[in-house]
Amino acid sequence: MAAELIQKNAAPFERLELDTITLDIIENAMKNLRYEMDAVLFRTAMSPGIREQHDEFPMIANCEGKMIVGQFGSFIHGFIEGYDGTIEDGDIFLTNDPYSCRGAISHANDWLLLMPIFKEGRLIAWASMFGHMTDIGGKVPGSLPTDARQIFEEGILVPPTKIYRNHELQEDILNIILHNCRLPHWNRSDFNAIIAACRLASKRCNELSERFGDDEFYSALDELLERNKRAMGQLIANTIPDTKQYFEDYVCDDGMGMGPYKIACSMWREGDKVVFDFAGTDPQSVGSINFYLNEEMFKMFAGVFMIMVFDPQIMFNDGFYDLMEVRIPQGCLLKPNYPAALSCRTHALGRIFDVLSGLLGQGNPDFLCAAGFSDSPHFMYSGYTREGEWYQLYQIGFGGVPGRPAGDGPDGHSLWPSFTNVPNEFLECNFPLRIENYVTLPDTGGPGKHRGGNALRISYGFLEDGEISVHDDRWLTYPWGVNGGLPGRRSRKILVRADGTEELLHSKRDRIKVLAGDVLNFDTWGGGGWGRPYERDPLVVAKDVDRGLVTIEGARRYGVVMIDAVSIDEDATDRLRMEMRAVGEDREEIFNRGGTIEQLKALCLEQTGLEPPGKPKFQIRKTG
Repeated sequence: MAAELIQKNAAPFERLELDTITLDIIENAMKNLRYEMDAVLFRTAMSPGIREQHDEFPMIANCEGKMIVGQFGSFIHGFIEGYDGTIEDGDIFLTNDPYSCRGAISHANDWLLLMPIFKEGRLIAWASMFGHMTDIGGKVPGSLPTDARQIFEEGILVPPTKIYRNHELQEDILNIILHNCRLPHWNRSDFNAIIAACRLASKRCNELSERFGDDEFYSALDELLERNKRAMGQLIANTIPDTKQYFEDYVCDDGMGMGPYKIACSMWREGDKVVFDFAGTDPQSVGSINFYLNEEMFKMFAGVFMIMVFDPQIMFNDGFYDLMEVRIPQGCLLKPNYPAALSCRTHALGRIFDVLSGLLGQGNPDFLCAAGFSDSPHFMYSGYTREGEWYQLYQIGFGGVPGRPAGDGPDGHSLWPSFTNVPNEFLECNFPLRIENYVTLPDTGGPGKHRGGNALRISYGFLEDGEISVHDDRWLTYPWGVNGGLPGRRSRKILVRADGTEELLHSKRDRIKVLAGDVLNFDTWGGGGWGRPYERDPLVVAKDVDRGLVTIEGARRYGVVMIDAVSIDEDATDRLRMEMRAVGEDREEIFNRGGTIEQLKALCLEQTGLEPPGKPKFQIRKTG
């Protein structure tokens, strides 16, 4: 019904041939509008996750729902399938239920707002944005329970709902939703900020249509989609082999003592189309690490990855989607059956990018990147101050970006587009904690001709009693190196009590009691290295040592012997590098995972004393 209404409201447009200058003006206006939406949101939201870290994703689509500009792919395909009602001027839709929109958003903390853009009663475009809400209720503060078994434990669920009808806010509905959240004032502010950004998009699209004409505006958006399709078609033909490529990687555990969970994908080209098949991926988890991967969203992931690796000049939009086919088995980790828990899907989401890197780089090793988009770790801290006021922090951590063909991976950096850290001054001003350390950790990036980025340590000193949650991965498996590069270091979390005792925490735990004076050392992962380490310029290694990115002992992993922090022993370096070649360190190995799963489990137990995860107990259930 919704799809029929879209066609009715959008038709008819006349497809016109546009001159290059007009097309370029509209293209750049749309690009600027996408960032203007961001600016409105960042200046009006309250939660640090959106305001400071930019955990939000805007989109502007044509009247058919195909993304023209944006960051996370079109949400509208899934929404149209999940909504059965009218679409009228003045409507704005809200949903946070992944199962009601075919995974257009993938966990309930993400509030998705969609606004049809009308001009004189005619649908000309769509504006949309979703943002991560710090809390939506559920069994733990932050609404991301590691031990949830059903999505009902993760907070309030809102099916596709008209939250604005005929330009009027449905206050009763919004009040019911906010009543179920621990931070209703933050959620209301973030909600209003997203609405403001979508309204700005509506205004700008109307201005463009008014300036150039409705048919010209429609034709420009259509041509931008077609241009992307032509460019991506050529890219697929030139870079994707017709022989099947296979890659697999793992989510280390589910927070309930089971794991690792395999994500498997095969890729090949059939004619002018590329096929991605996730057959072989493990069944869904009993816990909350399931990731409801929308096929259209994965096409976006794959497309933007290819564009950034092979031809960054291509404008990214939905035009190429017909050139990709994505097959995800029902009931697997990436398409769980309702009502499987989804709140901690971040680990699988991050791993998808490492899988893509492994797939797309096998046929083109010179373009291959190491592993580094291994996770998007979460830290949460909540409780009551001495004055009885509730505080609640949600923060995303960053790790080492992988070594790549073009050079080293940045240290302690986000791979999410446009994400930034929460300034320490903001944290200390608004929450009862002190940042004792905010440093990159030397030797944690994988050695290689191009070094993997180092891990980040944030030391949270707690000033009030409370509870924390830590959500992370890559504590069992390594971020792998490529083309002779070595793996990066794994993540770890160490809680240092006020009396000096230390506790090594598992990577996924909720409701950890902390007292004033305790300190959490939150160490993320390092990026994998690219290329053989002894091919790295010794002078560059010495510079890394001088900057504190590599230790004197760590320099030996590159075959460089340092006399002190700035001086190289050239003779000893030559001898060490010859020895490294002689003992087979230069063997042609595309991927270096640091060992088999069983070897990694044994190594984990030996090095940390933490019990490695056991064989997963898979959750098999028919779709409800």
